Amino acid sequence: MLRISRLTDYGTVVLAQLAHGGATLASASEVATATGIGLPTVSKLLKSLGKAGLVTSTRGAQGGYQLSRDARNIRAADVIDALEGPVSITECSAADSNCDFAAVCSVGGAWQRINVAIRRSLDDVSLADLLRSSSPVPDFKFAGLSISVETKS
Repeated sequence: MLRISRLTDYGTVVLAQLAHGGATLASASEVATATGIGLPTVSKLLKSLGKAGLVTSTRGAQGGYQLSRDARNIRAADVIDALEGPVSITECSAADSNCDFAAVCSVGGAWQRINVAIRRSLDDVSLADLLRSSSPVPDFKFAGLSISVETKS
């Protein structure tokens, strides 16, 4: 199953909290209190998100964290890259692929196309899109199960 880690899920919650604050600086402890995520985890996330250029920090008594750019310009792919590394669903779809079977594999190209499609989809969704909880969610069937997805408006 393809699934983002809990840490990445928490990272989106932290970014969403900072987005709600706008240009206001928020301390790690304020973010932790507002989100219910433990302070050590929030601190770790803020450090990783800062290193990736998604948040900026200001030191001092009045310091804190804020988004480095507007939520519309932070992509879901940016968040995953920052916290998990680039998306690669198979060994051969990774940039630093080291697959022993590449020379004889007949499905690697298909997996690489799937990986590119997933990456494009993640690039199409911004943090602002993730914050929109009131938008209508369409239904579709996948393997006979009803699945809901958000459309881009």
